[in-house]
Amino acid sequence: MTEPSGGGGGFDTDVIVVGAGPVGLALANFCGQYGLDVTVVEALDSLIDYPRGVGMDDETLRSFQAIGVTDGVLPHTTPNQLLRFANSHGRVFASIEPRTTAFGWPRRSAFIQPLVDQALLAGLDRFDRCRVVWSTTAGTVTEDADGVTLDVDGPDGPGRLRGRYLVGSDGGRSGVRKQMGVSWEGTTSPTRWLVVDLRNDPIGTPNAYVHGDPRRPYVSIALPHNTRRFEFMLFDGEDEHTMAHPDRVASLIHGVFPDIGRLDFIRHRVYTHHARVAGCFVKGRVMVAGDAAHLMPVWQGQGYNSGIRDATNLGWKLASVVRGLAGPELLKTYDTERRTHAASMVKISQRAGLLVRQTKPAAAMTRDVITRAWDLVPSLKRYVVEMKYKPMPRYTEGAVVPGGDAAVGRLFPQPMVVTRDGDTRRLDDVTGPWFSILTWSTNPRVHLDEDATRFWKELGAHLVIVRPTTQLHWPEPGEEDVTVVGDSTGTLKSWFDGHTGSVVLLRPDRFVGALGRPVDLNRMTRSFARALGSSGIWG
Repeated sequence: MTEPSGGGGGFDTDVIVVGAGPVGLALANFCGQYGLDVTVVEALDSLIDYPRGVGMDDETLRSFQAIGVTDGVLPHTTPNQLLRFANSHGRVFASIEPRTTAFGWPRRSAFIQPLVDQALLAGLDRFDRCRVVWSTTAGTVTEDADGVTLDVDGPDGPGRLRGRYLVGSDGGRSGVRKQMGVSWEGTTSPTRWLVVDLRNDPIGTPNAYVHGDPRRPYVSIALPHNTRRFEFMLFDGEDEHTMAHPDRVASLIHGVFPDIGRLDFIRHRVYTHHARVAGCFVKGRVMVAGDAAHLMPVWQGQGYNSGIRDATNLGWKLASVVRGLAGPELLKTYDTERRTHAASMVKISQRAGLLVRQTKPAAAMTRDVITRAWDLVPSLKRYVVEMKYKPMPRYTEGAVVPGGDAAVGRLFPQPMVVTRDGDTRRLDDVTGPWFSILTWSTNPRVHLDEDATRFWKELGAHLVIVRPTTQLHWPEPGEEDVTVVGDSTGTLKSWFDGHTGSVVLLRPDRFVGALGRPVDLNRMTRSFARALGSSGIWG
């Protein structure tokens, strides 16, 4: 990445996004919603039209809710998909069956990625200042004191695109990451997997099964719209071109399901599992996200979801900085907050893979004996079934105000609430997609001093009071510009029961930025402003 000494304005766009995959499109939707000008540069002439990711979690659906695309996404999902691990005899030794909807959506859903990508692309049509430039390759990235220039080569020939910031969401071979000059830490598994997608699902049963058969580990996944995915482990010495021949693929499938008849192929290709994390996600005005920042084995279905977490974390920070609401140092917290959690997801995906790809009978038998003991320990079984092993993001530094309460830096729950108009809505649809102050019963206006009031007004924050539904319609003075909702499920009272504060400063990504008492609100505001790099109103 070159760094000339000169600078200059003349911006074509606020943010350049390299790569029109799901992460780039989600990030563009976030930026567009927050009022930024975004240009997505894509080398292909259209979206990839075959399935890749197949598992979507509740955090991703919450992000899609935030950018207003769930109506287009949900028809292409199967909610509450179970993930079952079976041994060579077909006995299920681990079944992941999370039923919680703590964040407002099913914990696991199967989905068809090309159709979800189309919903993300269609979402950009709402924003006059967002565009995708197809059939255009990204070249040299040049950064200066004022912005970033990207050399491009498109249908009209070579050119240049100038923006304030650039994000590479251009996949595991990311040219942007390479130009940043950061390390690409981790390993690439020598094990290869043949992935096969079928139309007209010949099995039809729901859910996903991972079969740890030492003779040949394989996966069978039911997907929406009558689609089935198989994944077969390839052994050393097996030529991938030979194994990918339709006749050989059919023999593999008929080897485990001999009576399912004719196969209607969508595609088949060989993949290698990578476990890698970039040494840094941010360098100056250039960032990486999604597979450009981290790659992980598929066993927990977290590669896709981790990329959407990146876009969710980065979108509001770019908007805050570009709009002058926060200092540029806020962008460094994207690396601080996301890289550690991405690395933890890589590790747990690797560990899950060890349960599956045992090809030595003795090792597989040992696994079966150990995992059988899970059924004898109810607490351990719940730990697995409810996905409590999944490391949830928690930010102890970054754009947060650390304190004594463990809620700070964690994702806030999203129950259904009732409005004074009688509507029942998800909480995020009430608080809105930007900053908010959410309190239990207390009107935050009463406790804000003049400077803090001005800060939240300049930030465009939404003030929300949560009350028991029995008190929902009781009028209090000074509530004219505050939204009042009723805790119809009791979830929010239970949350506040378990924590030390009754005032929550919510970031746009719905993480708790700070938590305290009403009398702490001005101090919390100042500390939060410093964390954002936007404390200028106090000198």
